[in-house]
This record gives sequence, structure tokens and C-alpha cells, in this order.
Amino acid sequence: MFRKLLITMALIFLAWPVIARADGFIIPIPPPEFPRVPPLSIKYHRVNVTIQDQVATTQVDQVFINDFHRDLEGTYIFPIPEGASISKFSMYVGGEEIQGKMLDKDRARRLYEDIVRREMDPAILEYVGRDMFQARVYPIPAHGEKRIGLDYSEVLKMDDGVCVYTYSLDTEKFSARPIQDVSVTVDLHSRAAIKTVYSPTHEVLVSKLDDHHAQVTYAEEHTKPDRDLVLYYTVSEKELGVNLLAYQEGSEDGFFLAMLSPQVELKGQKVVGKDIFFLLDTSGSMKGKKLDQAKDALDFCLQSLNPDDRFNMVAFSTDLETFSQNMMAAGREEIQEAQDFLEKLRAVGGTNIHDALQEAFSQTPSSARPAMIILLTDGLPTVGQTNVDKILEMARGANERRARIFVFGVGYDVNTHFLDRLATENGAVSEYVQPQESIEVKVSRFYGKVAHPVLTDMSLEFGRMRITEVYPVELPDLFKGSQIVVLGRYGQGGPTTIVLTGQSGERERSCTYEIDVRSEERNQFIPRLWATRKIGYLLDQIRLHGQNPELVDEIVDLSKRYGIMTEYTSFLVDADITVASHELAQEAGKFMADAFERKTGASAVSRALDLGSLKSGAAAPSNVYRDETGQVKKVAGVKRVGTRTFYLKQGVWTDNDYFPHQKVIEVRRYSEAYFQLIRRSATLARCLALGDQVLISLRDLALKIGEKGKESLTEAELDRLL
Repeated sequence: MFRKLLITMALIFLAWPVIARADGFIIPIPPPEFPRVPPLSIKYHRVNVTIQDQVATTQVDQVFINDFHRDLEGTYIFPIPEGASISKFSMYVGGEEIQGKMLDKDRARRLYEDIVRREMDPAILEYVGRDMFQARVYPIPAHGEKRIGLDYSEVLKMDDGVCVYTYSLDTEKFSARPIQDVSVTVDLHSRAAIKTVYSPTHEVLVSKLDDHHAQVTYAEEHTKPDRDLVLYYTVSEKELGVNLLAYQEGSEDGFFLAMLSPQVELKGQKVVGKDIFFLLDTSGSMKGKKLDQAKDALDFCLQSLNPDDRFNMVAFSTDLETFSQNMMAAGREEIQEAQDFLEKLRAVGGTNIHDALQEAFSQTPSSARPAMIILLTDGLPTVGQTNVDKILEMARGANERRARIFVFGVGYDVNTHFLDRLATENGAVSEYVQPQESIEVKVSRFYGKVAHPVLTDMSLEFGRMRITEVYPVELPDLFKGSQIVVLGRYGQGGPTTIVLTGQSGERERSCTYEIDVRSEERNQFIPRLWATRKIGYLLDQIRLHGQNPELVDEIVDLSKRYGIMTEYTSFLVDADITVASHELAQEAGKFMADAFERKTGASAVSRALDLGSLKSGAAAPSNVYRDETGQVKKVAGVKRVGTRTFYLKQGVWTDNDYFPHQKVIEVRRYSEAYFQLIRRSATLARCLALGDQVLISLRDLALKIGEKGKESLTEAELDRLL
């Protein structure tokens, strides 16, 4: 009996048909006298991946914890990515290595159904349709640990220079408590030059060591991962790489994601010289640690200047202290003089931002060289011109050179609306350094990204392809070792010619790419990522330029459809989904108006940071937002399955596309009809894995799984539903 149950449970977790699953877990077998035992916890989950020219070798190291007072037997289950092969399984009992075996998906499907009937737990249905590796695990010591290691290899598919690697981290429902630490490290090697390395699912640290070697790291502590880690990388021998992913459903306009990235080593091309002006706030409030860190940060920037750069520096408080009357060459002696000037600065007086900007504009005469202004301040304008609207107006008129103004706001006493507008209206971005953060780390990390401009004043043309709603609205500059992700909508796919143009020093450069725009199921993440960018843009427009009812309506519609929760729309989880969007928008609009009135303080800085993440987000957001006090909140009542968004309404996971008066066909959970549906559609099985009660919109019909309903379905009924 237990042997049959063991095998049955071993085959429960097969992965999605679209994205490969690769996460191991243990299903404990209850002793005869205990009908149920608590689930095991995962102590740590560490993964090391080596990718060499599309061959990925994955090494998994996990430790499981048994909190039960008895030794347990269990089954280790590992869904295998398509085409992968196990090369090593490490677990020893009494000096003997335990062997595992592979099971095919046909046997697995039948056993899935058996275990769902027995355990009355639909969560396992998420994995229908995959082969798997399984092994017996015994003993798992009472109040003890069991360590397991597994290695496997797979050949990654390449399509138009794009490769994708996936590792499953969806362990939330299988670990009794948060995992102490989770990490995935990828060491990527390629004979063809690596361009973009990008994760749409997680915030990862990417280090491009050279054109053929990159390292990627994801790490978190005390967490319950709730989605797979997906990593895209592109290869191309062109100096500037452009790749495009697409997803289209039905007759609606599709969604695209374009990735732009230069080579790390620009062959035969001289690094473009730039003009850079440093503006440092030395008012009295900067005294002490703030000023010391700011000096260290600017010292790093000075030492990182390129030989062909020109620079200058102004310290501003009540008055201005200018390093030089003209831009200086970045020679060794000039940099040393600037370091001496920096060291002597002291914090005293008010904050004269207006005159500091005017001085910078006056020293950036017309030139083809890229021009940047880095402004670091910790307060409001208090000396000279203090009206921020007039300062912004002056900047628009005086910045004839179109210098990029990168702004760092330090602490909570800054006017976030003013600094954000100053940056965005001058082609750059704003950053905020909170009291617990290091100014030196943030500024030096930023400068490391912008030290080597490759292409400025860029534009993208998409040939025959009709595109709309592209974000970011204006392309930022492209720097050595960086990458830009562009999202938008398109009308019709197929072959097209993409042209990237921009300014490289004193000459214009243009690159042409022949691309076949094809929708792929694996790119289902793109619509939600596009919606994230658009919500960020709309919120920022309201915040900086005032509320517009149409924009609020659009934000609410996007939030509902794509399940993107912000502090302004988190109430959607609790609201009746049949309520008209304009009524919800009125509630959201009132909250926005009240929140955006606060331009300074901790909540204003938190808001600015969150909106910046939405506008530039490269990864789709988790269901987390900050409330009006800046506290991080998690929304539990919303989940995504593919392109569908489900809300938990009165115990029923309800499809956002469901509408009142839609004809509903009810099916009793765990009945023969229930399993008939699962056999016909792996996608539907993933929806049913949400819980015991699910309401799904299927074109003109809706399917409800619950405590009552049909026990079986005819072929005609199945065809009508699916």
C-alpha cells in the first residue's frame, strides 16, 4: 500500500508545458498510526549553473528539515526540464548511495489523479505534463535534517540569437516556513559575443566580465519564492545588439519586448569623451557623515574619468565655490587638484540650487560630446530662487546643450516632485539615498554605469510593424556594459527591419536588424511587464502634473486586468469585481490626490522610489506595495496563471475576465468531470491548482469548480468548454 502511495506521490509534480520546472522537494509518508504529518521545511536552496555555448549544467544543493517527533520516510521529487538528463544524485544512507529513477509523463498523469483524489489537494495539478526524477528518502530524522544534491544537464534552445534558461523556485506551498536562504548563481560562457543578460522575473545582479563571459546572481534570505527564475541572454557579433520577443493572443494587438545592449569591448572604437559637471550640496545640513560619504563618492567619480573627458565641480550652499572657471581636461594633475579642492570643502549655510545649475549650464557650450550634470543635495532650495517651478523653467531655457541631469536626493527633506521633474525633463533619472543607506555606494555604483557612453539621443524605427504605447517614452542613453529594455504594443507580426540610430561622439551611427516578429507562448510574461511600465508612467504623470480622471480610470483597468497592485489600487483585491471600474477609479483617484500632496518626507521618498521601479521595471512585480506610511504590504488575494489574473472572492478564485450574467457550468471538485478537464488541458489544470473553488471565464461560458455540479461531461460539453 505504502509502496503504491510512494510511487503515486512521486509522480505528482510534473512541470508546465511551456516553462521548464526544475525544483526538488520531498513528500513525507505518514506512519500508519498518524493519518497526516506536517510538511517538511527547506533550510536552504542553493543552485550553481554553468552555461557553455547553450549547454547548461545545473547543480542543486538542498537541506530539508523534519519538525515531526518521528523519523519519516518520503519521496524526493524533481521535475525534469524537457530534454535534460540527470548526471548525479547525492544522498547516502548507512554509507550506501541511494538510487533514483526516471518516470514518464503518461504514467505520471494517471498517478496524479490518484493522489489528488486521495489527498484532496489540487496544488499538485500545476505540474501536470512533465517527466520527473524520483527517489526514496529514508530516514528523515526526527527534528533533524536531510541534505540532497542533484546535477543535471540540458541543451538550451537558441532562436534568433536568444537563449532562455529556467529554474523553478515555486516552493511556497511545499515548505512549512520561509527558507533561510535561496540563491541561484549562473556562470555564462559563449563563443559568440554576449549582449543582453536579462531576467523578467527576478531582480538579478549581472556582471559582464567581458564579451564572452558573464555572471548572474539571485539571492534572498527568509523568503518563500513564488515564481520561477527565468533568464534570457542574447548573442551577436554586432557591436550593438538588438533582439525582440513577442506575445500575441487572439486578434488583439500584441506585446513586444526589445533588448538593446552594446559590446563590452568596442573593437576599433575610441571611448567617447564626455563633459561632466559635479554639483555638490555643502549646506549646513550636510555636515558630518553625509558630506564625508559624498566626498568619497565624488572622489571615486574623479578617479574613474576617462582621459578624453572634461569636468568641473561646484560646491553650493549660500554661495558657490567653483573648482575652475572653465571645464578642465581629465589629466592626472587636474584630477589631483580637484581632489584637493574636494577635501577642503566644509558644510555651512543654505541651499542655492538655482545658481549652481546656472553655473553648470554656462560652462557646457554647444558641442557634440555627451554632457552630464550630477546633482547631489539633501534639502529644499532655501537661498536665491526658491520657487521650484521657476527653477525648472530656467533649466528648460538655459540647458541648450541638453545636458543629462542625474539627481541624487539624500535623506527625507528633499522635494521629490521637484527633483524627479528636474531629472526627467532633462533626459535622466533621479535616485534617492535613504538615511540607512550609503551615499558613497549609491553614487559610485551609478557612476560605474554611466562612465562610458556608447550611444546618445537614440531612436528606434520598426519598419513595416505598427507600434504603439512604447515605454520608456524617450530612450535613455546607452552606456558600455549596460542594457535597455523597451516594451510596447504591435499590430501584426512577421519579418520587419528595425533601425537603431544615435549619436556616438561627433558622428551619427545607425544599425539595421532584420527580425522576424513571432509570438511565442513562453513570452506570456510580456503583457504584465508592459502594463507595469505603463502604470508607472501614468502614476508619474498624475503625480508631477496633476490628476486626470481618464488616467485614473486607465490605471484601475490595468491593475485589475494584470493583477498589478500599488498602494492606490490594493483595495481591488477586496472590492466586488462586478463593481464598475469608474467607481473604483474614483476611490483610487481620491487616494492618489491625498498621497501626492506630500512632496517631502519619508513617505514621499518611498513613493518616488516605488514609482521609479514601476517606470523602469525590468522584472514583473510581485504582489507587494508600500502603503501611505511606507510600510511594505503583501497582497495574498491575487494570483496569475499565464495571462489570466485571479482574485480570491468569498473563498473562490475568480477570473478577472468573468463578467456578471455569463453562463456558468458547475463541476464538482475531484469528480470524474474534474479529471476529464485536466486530461484535456494542462493549462486548465494549472488554473485548478489554485484551490478547491475556482471560477474561470472560457470565452462565452464560465467554468466553476466547487462543492456541487456535474459528475461527468460528454465529449460535446468538453469541446464547448475547451
